[in-house]
Amino acid sequence: MATDLKPIRTEADHQAAMDEVASLWGAADGTAEGDRLDVLVTLIDAWETVHEPMDPPDPVEAIRFRMEQQGLTRKDLEGVIGTRTRIAEVLNGKRSLSIGMIRRLHEQLGIPAEILIRPMRRAA
Repeated sequence: MATDLKPIRTEADHQAAMDEVASLWGAADGTAEGDRLDVLVTLIDAWETVHEPMDPPDPVEAIRFRMEQQGLTRKDLEGVIGTRTRIAEVLNGKRSLSIGMIRRLHEQLGIPAEILIRPMRRAA
C-alpha cells in the first residue's frame, strides 16, 4: 500500500486508486486503513464526476426505480399522482408531471426535484 495520497490525474491513477480501494474494502472506521479508504473514495468520486459523468435519469425512470425500491404498486401512487388513468399516462410517457405531482413525488417518495423537473422522454 502506498503511503502518499495524490490527486487522480490520469486513467492509470484512477485504476491504481480503484485497485487500492478493492484491497482496503471492509476496513474498519477510525483506523488508518479506514481513513485511507474514505479519502481514496472521495478522490475517485471527484475524478469520475469530471471524467465519467452520468446523465440523470428520466423522471419516469426515477419514479419506476423508487417504486421498485419501496415495493410500491401503481395503486400506491394514487394519492401522489392522481387517478389510475393519470398514473398510466405518466408512467407510459404520455403525460408530463405537473408541479403538484413533482412536489408530492419529492415529499412523499424522496425523489430529487431536480430529476423530476427534467423533460420526460416521450413514448413512441
